[in-house]
Amino acid sequence: MGSNRPAREPSDEVVLVHREHAIAVITLNRPHALNAVTLDMATSYARLLRTLDADPQVGAIVVTGAGRGFCAGADLGVLNQGAEAIRSFVPSEQDLPDLALRLTKPVIAAVNGPVAGIGFAYMLGSDIRYAARDARISTTFPRMGLVAEYGLSWLLPRLIGTPWALDLLLSGRTLDADEAARIGLVHHVTEPGEVLTAALAHAKDLVAHCAPSSLAAIKSQVYGDLDRTWKAALANTLRLMDNSFVGADFAEALDARSKNRPPVFRAPE
Repeated sequence: MGSNRPAREPSDEVVLVHREHAIAVITLNRPHALNAVTLDMATSYARLLRTLDADPQVGAIVVTGAGRGFCAGADLGVLNQGAEAIRSFVPSEQDLPDLALRLTKPVIAAVNGPVAGIGFAYMLGSDIRYAARDARISTTFPRMGLVAEYGLSWLLPRLIGTPWALDLLLSGRTLDADEAARIGLVHHVTEPGEVLTAALAHAKDLVAHCAPSSLAAIKSQVYGDLDRTWKAALANTLRLMDNSFVGADFAEALDARSKNRPPVFRAPE
């Protein structure tokens, strides 16, 4: 994993990973099927996320798709096999798309093409979302006779508000990247072919200038506070603030500023 070439194992061919310095790039790799998800892919992706999150040499994770798609949903070969096959396809609870929200490292999606179904859930499992201008995004669930899957009925209203969440979930319609940006579904839109470069630049900026301890704490605060009362959130914030005042990263940042040099933050132990 120290080179820029994708590191493969026989069981992980549907999901590739390579390093760009402290950035780990995960690529969903079934381009012939627009990276439609199989159970092996879902399991491999979750395993890689946990492995990279535990690696002190990784500062941020970027997720993208091979070929012209990001992730077109569940593989139709599974969907056509009936209810029992579909039930066996659903990942275990610890491997569901919300796993990325529970990591300590920032996860950035580089949406290079079509997104639908579970691919939509994987996209929302990232902390920051870049999309190519020609990417097309859809939930698709009601058009397949399905429900809002993978906790999206909870997560989507919290990200873009209830009205827009209902619009997308009830209609299953397809929207382009510019509309997705207008409603807050993605953060940044790039020209086609530039989305991975832009996402990597964002990740490298985080790694170069932000303390890993701060990134982990802030991510935990934001997602944890979605379920906390204001009083509980404030109490948690004050506790974390007190801890940060005596932290090594804060001392390093102050020393770096006083000497007009870049800070050198420690990797989490």
